[in-house]
Amino acid sequence: MHPLVAPAPTLDPAELVRTARHAVLAGIGEEGQRRLAAAHVTVVGAGGIGSPVLLALAAAGIGTITVIDDDVVELTNLQRQLAHRVEDIGRPKTASAERAITALSPGAEVLTAAERLDSENAERLFAGADIVVDTSDSFATRRDVAAATEALGIPLVWGAVQEWHAQATVFWSNPPEHGPVVLTDLFPLGTEGEPPSCAQVGVLGALCVQVGGMLAGEVVKLVTGAGEPLLGRLAMIDALTSRQHEIAIRSAVSA
Repeated sequence: MHPLVAPAPTLDPAELVRTARHAVLAGIGEEGQRRLAAAHVTVVGAGGIGSPVLLALAAAGIGTITVIDDDVVELTNLQRQLAHRVEDIGRPKTASAERAITALSPGAEVLTAAERLDSENAERLFAGADIVVDTSDSFATRRDVAAATEALGIPLVWGAVQEWHAQATVFWSNPPEHGPVVLTDLFPLGTEGEPPSCAQVGVLGALCVQVGGMLAGEVVKLVTGAGEPLLGRLAMIDALTSRQHEIAIRSAVSA
């Protein structure tokens, strides 16, 4: 797949050193790193999956990161939400996420929106983004995120974790070299239900980190054109048995 983002003209000397291990990585290189520096990625949620996504994107050198979350840090979050610390309890998650991002990547521009995303504000909140990463835990929010990214024609990197199990994929209503694949191809309207909360059934913190890293990797591939994204494929992880497999997602448009 072609790179999604044109490269920035240059990188400053400190960023060249900080990201040097990307510069020697097949598929990225110095030009790919400049693409990452030029990219704007919006992450919905700074919680269990969102935290490692944000940390990994910052470390990778994404130039502009928007964080959307209307929640505050609680003590029970710290078992899995690695962007936050004990001293952040009671603070907006967007604030502690911004602190964590700039600590890793001082040159990154961090934009925050401490508001609940819905069908009315989603397109406004996604304005200017090259990619959206959805780490939300409500299907109503996931529907609103998907509808907005479909309308804007931008890729949606998507992940979900519950208990010992996780899913990850990429949706895109207008990909250049592939048929469209959208959320309703996986979950037709009215079929998904509402999953129990992690407060009810629990969640493996390490699995959130694994999936967050996976989603950040999908962003890096889309931005730079390296490898093959999860478009049209759903990765399913069972951490209890250490097994992972994929299923194909068939587009209803092309069916």
